[in-house]
Parts: sequence; structure tokens; C-alpha cells
Amino acid sequence: MKLWQKNSRLDPRIETFTVGDDPKLDLKLVQYDCLASIAHARMLGKIGILETDEVEKLNQELNHIIELNHQNKFHISQEQEDCHTAIENHLTEKLGELGKKIHTARSRNDQIIAALRLYYKSELDQVDSIIHEFLHSIKNIMKRCGSVQLPGYTHTRKAMVSSVALWAAGYAESMTDNLSLLGFTRELMDQSPLGTGAGYGIPLDIDREYTARMAGFSRVQQHPTYVQLSRGKLESTLVHTMTQIMVDLNRMASDIILFSEPALGYFELPPAFCTGSSIMPQKQNPDVLELVRAYYHRVLAGEMQLKTQIGNLISGYHRDMQITKKPVMESLDITEKSISIMTLVIDNLKVNKDKCKAGLTPEIYATEKAYELVRKGVPFREAYRRIAREFK
Repeated sequence: MKLWQKNSRLDPRIETFTVGDDPKLDLKLVQYDCLASIAHARMLGKIGILETDEVEKLNQELNHIIELNHQNKFHISQEQEDCHTAIENHLTEKLGELGKKIHTARSRNDQIIAALRLYYKSELDQVDSIIHEFLHSIKNIMKRCGSVQLPGYTHTRKAMVSSVALWAAGYAESMTDNLSLLGFTRELMDQSPLGTGAGYGIPLDIDREYTARMAGFSRVQQHPTYVQLSRGKLESTLVHTMTQIMVDLNRMASDIILFSEPALGYFELPPAFCTGSSIMPQKQNPDVLELVRAYYHRVLAGEMQLKTQIGNLISGYHRDMQITKKPVMESLDITEKSISIMTLVIDNLKVNKDKCKAGLTPEIYATEKAYELVRKGVPFREAYRRIAREFK
């Protein structure tokens, strides 16, 4: 039985189309929907809708569902549509009439958003953690090889002398800024929508602040109309943060692909990190880095999908919002895997000191030579022209 079902049955073709891939995606949300439901049950007990023993029975069974889900033993059928229906059906099957009480004072709308935000908060914490691991790897390569000089590039041409430390530090500082974006995004997600119903409140005297605390939110999202307006908007902010992380990984991957090209050879990838060619026996291809580079565009596409998805809708809930879930989940998954794989690459990256030194050809010192003249009192523009004539 669907949460919204009345006396009529839905055409199976319509059901297949409208349900989409929610039964699969929602397996990631089961734990979080249960945690929000536990908080909701406690609030219903606090205001006298449920008896103390009823709250206890509901919470025990909700914790049991979490355990089943961890064991891959909790299933969501096509007919159930999503985890929210599957969980309530399970409660009703196990607890009878008590299971039917869990939906008192909430809509599937605020229920879904609560589960998603708890999930997003957890995933953002995970991204934060693996970024710190990545930063640790960057610091390690700076300790190992930071003093090694190599060419710095502008316009994909040699420009000035750089170093491994200078190269790595730029990415470290940018990734530190990304941590600030993560913190801001997590703060946005840390608002409880519970108690706003379908976007116009609940006709019952409930305690939203208590529910928020019990669910692990730091504050209540005040206006029920904004809860619905924020759906998709907050998600696009989250995915934007993922694009900022991924664009750094994209460019770092491009650097390593170029610098490990045998003609330059500044960096060396372990053979175990490279794939081969089916026709050219000599090839060692940096496919892993090319895929990291490519995945940035997948995440960017997710951001664009979200931002266009929420446009031109009047206030209130629309079923369009259902398909905002997948690009967020996919973007989080791609970003987490990409950071982890780049951490592995940096941990195993070798710097070829001889090739780096060989790359420091005379023209790369031109700017330094110009400034040697400046220090002797020659105007910079004149110094610039004198040195430029040496490289004609």
C-alpha cells in the first residue's frame, strides 16, 4: 500500500514511469529515514499522541530496519515506490495499528527532505574526511620532493622556474578553500524540515524544535513554504561545492598526465596505475587520471541539471523534485571516489629529479635575468627588451 493510495489502483505503466529508480536510490536513505522517524515518534510521545511504550516499540523496530539495511536484507519493491513507504509498511506489518500512527503530523514531503538532509550531512562529513587525507598526501610529497625544481608553465609553454612544493601548495590551498565551502554547505543542510508537512504546516500543536534536536539538526527551518522552495536550491549548492573540488582534481590530473609524458618525464606513475594498449605493446596509459579529469564534467552536468530543474516552478511541491535526488547522489559518489583515487596517485607518484633538471632550459631563466638587471638600476622595460633579444 502506497502512502498516498486511496481506493483506485494506479495504471502499471504510469507506476513504472513515476517510480523511476527510486527503489534502488532510496536504499541509501533507509537509515536516515529511520533516524528521522525515531525523532518524530519521540516528539509524538512528548505531545501525547503516542504512549511511552508505543514510542519504544516503534523505535526498536526502526532500529531493526536500520540493521536489516546494513545487512542488505531490507528491500524496496516497485509497488512501494520508495523507502518511506517500505518502512511504514514494515512497521504496520510488524506492529499492526501502531505502525499506522507513525505518519501522524507529517507529510511524505517533509519526511523525504529530512532523510535526504541527514544523508547529505553524513556524506559531506565523509567528503571532509577524505579531503583531509588528500591534504596529508600533498604535504607528504612536498616533504619528499618539494625542493626539486621543475618548469612552470603558462599557455602550455615553459614560463619560469617552479618546484614540486610550489606546484603542490597551490592545490593544497585551493582544497582548503573547498573545505570552507563544505562547511557552509553542511550548515545549510543542517536545518530540520520536519513539521512543515506538504509545505503549509501541520494542523496540530507539535514541537518542531524538539524533533529537530532528536534528529540531529542544529536548528529548525522556520517557514514551511521555504522548505519546499529550498528543495533543489540547497542541493544545487551542494553539487556546486562538489564541482569546485572536482575542478581542482581535474586540473591536477591534467598536470600529472602532461608531466609524466615520457618526453618530459618530470613525474612517473607506477606501472600498476596504468593501462595498456590492445595494439601498441609499449603503451602505458594514464587512464585513471583521464577519468578523474572527465568526471568533473559529469558533476558539472549534475549541477546544471539541478539549477534548471527548479526553474519556472511555482511555489510548493512538484513531482519534478523527485529527479533532483540522483544527480546529488551521483556527484557525491564521484567526488568521494575521485579524491580517494587522487590521494592514492599522489602517495605513489615519483619525481624524476634528472628529468626535472633537464627541463630547466636556458629560456626559463629569462625573467630572473631581467630582474638581475633591474637590481642594477636598469628600468624594467629596458631590461625586458635586452633579455628578449637574447632569445630571438
